Amino acid sequence: MKTFFMIKPDGVKRNLIGEVISRVEIKGFKITKIKMMIISPALAEEHYGEHKDKPFFTDLVEFITSGPVVAMQVEGDNVVMQIRNLMGATNPSDATPGSIRGDLATELDKNVVHGSDSDESAERELNLFFSE
Repeated sequence: MKTFFMIKPDGVKRNLIGEVISRVEIKGFKITKIKMMIISPALAEEHYGEHKDKPFFTDLVEFITSGPVVAMQVEGDNVVMQIRNLMGATNPSDATPGSIRGDLATELDKNVVHGSDSDESAERELNLFFSE
């Protein structure tokens, strides 16, 4: 099984790439594709398409395009759910200690990482970021 996982601009800016990747690898997952990139506004809008009609959509697009991200394909058993658990709750205030967001994130809109929330999302997001 595989999923899409990304270190967002705040995580890159705060030099958390090694820490986040280490947590993924220590958990036993394999990173099979990885790249640092700047997300174009068009890709950001497609990536966050399900939020297009929400008031925070523009802020999401502006944030995710504000600096480099590290996009990854991560493989392993039950990887979608396991990576979601490793990330912690979307709001760092609700994230458990020991999770990436619980330990490293400080704000809801700057929560360090993104991971696919289903097998279908994983396939869609991997195609968006790694189709060649």
